[in-house]
Amino acid sequence: MFGRKAKVSAKLGSLGMRKKEIEARRFFLSGRVQGVGCRIFAQSKARDLGITGYARNLRDGRVEVFAMGTSEQLTQLREKLVKGPRMARVDTVNEEPAPVDARYSNEFSIEYTI
Repeated sequence: MFGRKAKVSAKLGSLGMRKKEIEARRFFLSGRVQGVGCRIFAQSKARDLGITGYARNLRDGRVEVFAMGTSEQLTQLREKLVKGPRMARVDTVNEEPAPVDARYSNEFSIEYTI
């Protein structure tokens, strides 16, 4: 789907993911997505799925979600992001492959706006 996948065989912190094919993706949510709990929603759903990474607001009004996990986990996260939290209106979710980044292998955090 994305051509060459970013892969790593490693333990992902306390999540106990061992020697699985880990991919990374960036999701960009647009619509009414800032100030309505999208970052916390993304963090909660990612943690439920065993995904690591971060969510942050972008200055252009979108929310960026960087996520690392198996292909199946990332697909499940996308499905949840499309729906979004109750107060949000997610118009689009654009997705792109990303390189695996070991800095985000231990948890899913909320980052500062860039």
